[in-house]
Amino acid sequence: QVQLVESGGGLVQPGGSLRLSCAASASISSMYVMGWYRQAPGKQRELVATITRYDTTNYVNSVKDRFTISRDVAKNTVYLQMNSLKPEDTAVYYCTCRTYSWSPNYWGQGTQVTVSS
Repeated sequence: QVQLVESGGGLVQPGGSLRLSCAASASISSMYVMGWYRQAPGKQRELVATITRYDTTNYVNSVKDRFTISRDVAKNTVYLQMNSLKPEDTAVYYCTCRTYSWSPNYWGQGTQVTVSS
């Protein structure tokens, strides 16, 4: 069992930046994949970004060149740096991880990001 705790959400104006953090209760150095999803009101949860144990990253098209996922193995923490935020980025952001390719996803409780003037 892996516990994930997100932080860093809040209210920001369009064009602003936020950095989300996700602290894991276990070592992340060899985790198969970690990532961020988001869910806006009335919409399905969507994948935002992932990072593998080899530090390979992947992004949904709508956030490419604006968001950056990274990890600090020493701190067992994954980050999502979000720049040039838009109102359509407003959502609850969830951290997730999978220990192995065949294992289930673990989820954090989510952190609210609101982009509004």
